[in-house]
Amino acid sequence: MPATVSGPVKSVPGERRDRQVHTGASATTGMDIARSLRAEARRANERRLLVLAGDPDRTRERAAAALDAADVADTETTVVGPEPFLACEHHEQSRAEELLGRTRTAVVLDTHEELRPDAVGRTVGAVDGGGLYVLLAPPLDTWPEERDGFDASLAVPPFDVADVTGHFRRRFVETLRAHRGIAIVDADAGTVEQDGLTNPPPSRPVPSPTLPADAWFRSETYAQCLTDDQQDAVRAFESLRTTSEAVVVEADRGRGKSSAAGLAAGNLAVGGRDVLVTAPQYRSAAEVFARAGNLLEALGVDFARDRASNPQRLDVTDAGCVRYAPPDEAALLPEDPDVVIVDEAAALPVRRLEQFLEASAVAFTTTVHGYEGAGRGFSVRFRDRLAESDHAVTDVSMTTPIRYGDADPVEVWAFRALLLDARPPVDQLITDATPETVEYRRLSAADLLADEHLLREVFGLLVLAHYRTEPSDLARLLDAPNLTVRALTHEGHVVAVTLLAQEGGLSADTRATMYEGGRVRGNMLPDVLSTQLRDEAAGIPVGQRVLRIATHAAVRSRGLGSTLLSEIKAEFADHVDWLGVSYGATPDLVRFWADNGYNTVHLATSRNATSGEYSVVMLDPCSDDGAALAARHGEWFQDRIAAVLSDPLDDCDPDVVRAVLRATDGERPVSLSEWEWRLVAGVPGGASVLDTNPKPFRELTRQHLSNPADATALSPREERLLVRKVLQSHAWATVAEELEFVSERECMRTLGGIVERLTRLYGDPWVQEELDRHQ
Repeated sequence: MPATVSGPVKSVPGERRDRQVHTGASATTGMDIARSLRAEARRANERRLLVLAGDPDRTRERAAAALDAADVADTETTVVGPEPFLACEHHEQSRAEELLGRTRTAVVLDTHEELRPDAVGRTVGAVDGGGLYVLLAPPLDTWPEERDGFDASLAVPPFDVADVTGHFRRRFVETLRAHRGIAIVDADAGTVEQDGLTNPPPSRPVPSPTLPADAWFRSETYAQCLTDDQQDAVRAFESLRTTSEAVVVEADRGRGKSSAAGLAAGNLAVGGRDVLVTAPQYRSAAEVFARAGNLLEALGVDFARDRASNPQRLDVTDAGCVRYAPPDEAALLPEDPDVVIVDEAAALPVRRLEQFLEASAVAFTTTVHGYEGAGRGFSVRFRDRLAESDHAVTDVSMTTPIRYGDADPVEVWAFRALLLDARPPVDQLITDATPETVEYRRLSAADLLADEHLLREVFGLLVLAHYRTEPSDLARLLDAPNLTVRALTHEGHVVAVTLLAQEGGLSADTRATMYEGGRVRGNMLPDVLSTQLRDEAAGIPVGQRVLRIATHAAVRSRGLGSTLLSEIKAEFADHVDWLGVSYGATPDLVRFWADNGYNTVHLATSRNATSGEYSVVMLDPCSDDGAALAARHGEWFQDRIAAVLSDPLDDCDPDVVRAVLRATDGERPVSLSEWEWRLVAGVPGGASVLDTNPKPFRELTRQHLSNPADATALSPREERLLVRKVLQSHAWATVAEELEFVSERECMRTLGGIVERLTRLYGDPWVQEELDRHQ
């Protein structure tokens, strides 16, 4: 009798339900399967997936034989895994990004030592139409129960690898068995569980786009476009010849958006434009430079390629250039570029993207689905800011695949296996949600696995909470023992969700390792408090850190985020010492967390290179031990904040500074010496000057911004003046210009009036007498 297979999974579009198991002498061999898969893939201009499961050596031997039978040359093959067992290109899974933007006939992903979800996401898109994606794996029935190197990375202290579940791989195996276009071969038994053949009709040739008659870009440019979509995108880039223009190109992977940007960049450089390209990493923009360079060669123009530098720079003789800068540098618009192209824009946070709106002309290309970033998050968060800008916006959506046919089953499988297209519920389903209509739900991994729609809604909403979400985040969600999911649902649909990470409760040895600078996975808040702030005991209390939190865009500003945090506090208050959070500080976010009971204990002294923001750490204590932790770090924060604001944080947004200081906990009265009070009291009347000793003025400012005796005593503008001049020590001319004073003298007089008010608020009667003496 034929061998049996594991139980069915729920049917979704693109699934294969009619699996057959071939055994015995009549069984189709792995080599024959590979030959048949390749022939079908080439005929349909699609890809096929071949799974070889079993002993590591045997699967590798069968992979070599299968690729030989499928007539795939070594020069067209890449192995990604622990061993270079074929005479071809090889990378470790940790280096899978080397395939980004490249096309291969076959990619072999060897998962015997570990399965990194990110490696799947980065390699599957590199396979060309007519090619094979080959997956080497342990026996599928037992694979979910095994623990590998990636699982070990999920076992953050105090948990170990035995606490990691196999839910992600169990679901992964189910998708392999359920989807069409996937062949599964038992390499040990020599049997075929499913042949993966779909018998599709032959692919029809895609007609070449018609060259536009009125294009500004050279005709050779459009001759290189492979689809109408790509041509439309290139045409849209033509608008960047003039100022106050913006282009947004959205597409799934493999649609040619980076190539379109490269063709446009080359043309703009020939036309004399200075084109600045940026992306989260240079490798993300490598295709832009490759296509720009190829176009310049095709046009026969003289240009210099700086191959000695990485990233490269293209300089067209007597014309413009195409150059790269990382996001933090590019946001400053160095050398005043004519055009900025932001590739993989959805992988950057809104604050960073907003900075590029200062450019004369700007383009954003973004992936709608995939590890590069969430196109939906880009549209929800950034589109309003773009619409409010002075730029005229041209939108382009690219849907036609270039590397393979639009019915490609491997793409369908990858989207489901990695939830690349996960979305929150549509607006109409939750538009009536309020704090009174929602249900607080504790969602286990089992709950999520049992309900595919719930899993997609949860993960889709979490994607929007972060500027970059990767397939590994799905595995962490399902398998990591320190993570917990909580949500608010309205009529069964997710309207708000949070991902919590348990931290702390560390052993003495682990705390010592952390304190001495050793790497300890997870436990971000104890790590910061221990290593940077030198508190070895910070790892003793147990807490829950809010890793991500998101509210559906259709129901924001209704108090649902606060409702979710309130429910979390009610659930965990008796079981942990603290609740905490760390995030890139913006005034609105700091106020949100402060309003929900979280207090500032740390503000990072360097900007995140990608987000461009300073990260803040905030705690909400739940026990005496948690209160003691928060109190001492709140005290230390007050001790050091004035000094760091005048040095590493001298460029921090004054509204962030105001919000962070206002969110500190506890009273810390002004403590000035008699001489310091006399110095302060003399400033309003001109008897003394601030520069004699800034320290008492900083102390007075810190007191008022963190714990004001009268919160209405100063206007927001006056508080910004205190931050910029007193705390951050900016020059008078700079402060006057930024805060729009008519002159430096007016700025100085305003500060004198502020000092007078603060002196009357916080000074003793004798200090006020001293103040009156100089009026």
